[in-house]
Amino acid sequence: MNDTAYIKLIEEISLNAWPSHKMELYDGWLIRFSHNYTHRTNSVTQVGASLIPVEEKISYCEKIYENYHTPSIFKISPLIDPSFDRLLADKGYEVQHTTEVMTMDFRQFRPWPAVSAEYEYYGRNSGLPSFVVYPGNIIVQLRDRITDEWIHALFRLNGTTNPTLHRIVPSMFKAIPKETIVASVEIDGRMVASGLGIMDRGHVGLYAVYVDASCRHKNFAKSICSTILTEAQKKGATQAYLQVVKDNVYAKRLYQSLGFQDFYTYWFRVKD
Repeated sequence: MNDTAYIKLIEEISLNAWPSHKMELYDGWLIRFSHNYTHRTNSVTQVGASLIPVEEKISYCEKIYENYHTPSIFKISPLIDPSFDRLLADKGYEVQHTTEVMTMDFRQFRPWPAVSAEYEYYGRNSGLPSFVVYPGNIIVQLRDRITDEWIHALFRLNGTTNPTLHRIVPSMFKAIPKETIVASVEIDGRMVASGLGIMDRGHVGLYAVYVDASCRHKNFAKSICSTILTEAQKKGATQAYLQVVKDNVYAKRLYQSLGFQDFYTYWFRVKD
């Protein structure tokens, strides 16, 4: 598979992995809206061929987002003609949230060695261990489904306080149509680290990796990611991908230590 075809695949499975609150398909453009929870779920993504003139389409999208009282946002990936990016720049759209996509063939996977794992089935049919123990007594708990408790703990970790987002985002997580691996680390009953693996077509995507400020640089994120990747490999995944904000040096160092490499970059053009 050449690079263009593989970028298309990653873009497609990442769209599957992260549904929006509302979506509209418009002449090959997917207009997504989620009350500004993330740029990815609140932007226009080109997914197919277009017939309508581009100026007319941009104007249509701007009116949609104006009605939503949010900025107009367009995702720019290597699949997009560079002239479209220049056109948006000429219209006053600014670059925001430049993101690097990293990928890994599992033959290059370098897992953080676990000390032990416990399997407590109690009706679980996912094949996942209940928890995996790492050096330093880091205990990663695993589930095969996303719960309200996990989502609200995630809000604490990523600083989401908006009541509207507390109302709509749980349904977005629960709308994920693919098999999930849900990970967490708790201290005294409080989640201090999270991670989410989403399986699709031989791939696993790493999402929602957060660590409480008090627990950073202690291998919590490495334990979370290594656990998700290890279990995904057992389930048949042969490739992994993730998205990391450009210049997040610590996160990139972690992902590189596990075997990930840079693949391509995308960004968003935003106009208030």
